Amino acid sequence: MGYDYSKLRGLIREHYGTQGKFAKELGLSTVSLSGRLNNQLTFKQSEMLMRMKLLGEPAWKIGDIFYKIN
Repeated sequence: MGYDYSKLRGLIREHYGTQGKFAKELGLSTVSLSGRLNNQLTFKQSEMLMRMKLLGEPAWKIGDIFYKIN
């Protein structure tokens, strides 16, 4: 079972243009971010909250963005 991060990917494109720019803003490598977006690594709760803040999304939307099952 994996999670569908299509909404997160769309928000990243909308706000940062590329995953690489977003990863840099987070202090992550692009490989690390890609691993999370491809269900190879998991997002920590603290990481999710920080990403929501950077993307200008309210915390109550976290379920729609991080917990949609494939």
